[in-house]
Amino acid sequence: MKSISMIAVALALAASMGAQAQKSSSDSIAEYRKMLEDGNPSELFEVKGEELWKKARGPKNASLERCDLGKGPGVVKGAWAELPRYFADTGRVQDAESRLLTCMETLQGFNAAAIAKEQNFAKGEMPNLTALATWISGQSKGLGFNLPQNHPQERKMYALGQKAFFFRGGPMDFSCASCHGEEGKRIRLQDLPVLYKNPGDGLGMAAWPAYRVSNGQMWGMQQRLSDCYRLQRFPNPGYASDVTIALQSYMGVNSKGAKIITPALKR
Repeated sequence: MKSISMIAVALALAASMGAQAQKSSSDSIAEYRKMLEDGNPSELFEVKGEELWKKARGPKNASLERCDLGKGPGVVKGAWAELPRYFADTGRVQDAESRLLTCMETLQGFNAAAIAKEQNFAKGEMPNLTALATWISGQSKGLGFNLPQNHPQERKMYALGQKAFFFRGGPMDFSCASCHGEEGKRIRLQDLPVLYKNPGDGLGMAAWPAYRVSNGQMWGMQQRLSDCYRLQRFPNPGYASDVTIALQSYMGVNSKGAKIITPALKR
């Protein structure tokens, strides 16, 4: 009887291990994120971003409360869902971070070009830009992406983003599509979203800014794209460069209707 009981236990254990082995990595990662949701550190960056938006700073000692993110001066709700977009005052298509640079220069007196050249996302005004973008994105949480494509410059940036997404080069002959152009592709245990068509699940464009658990940092989309270029062994595209904004235009238009889940949590 004892041996039969031991065999039964062994069979039950084997069945349990088999069930665990069949469980997909995406399910495990989803469970991991669910456990951390209640204590998502990105909430701290949202608080900091709101404070920075309302605080008088810079050579002009002014706040950003009159910054126009595309829906009128000071309107934040829903703005993230329509960025990048064309701005007549700058004559270019801008994402949230490049638009914030414009407002920091015009309203607060900061040197936007000098900030963009800093290149270190952990120093100077870069963490502040990330915090501001985090708060702004959170004000559109749950809304669907709806990037405008009415202006010729918006359509031009979409086309440029499409070319950049599929462009192969560098010592590894990589493109954005090498990782994000095929269903079911993974890196390590990480499932990679397909970004050349509507993702719908918020895993791609709709999930940044996000808190990176692996390095304890909050990343905005500009930092995410900069790191993607590093991983491809491409030259650094530069903060708020045309190509990074174009890629966001391409992914954002393709994400039409996808629910914004920012600020999110990443591995």
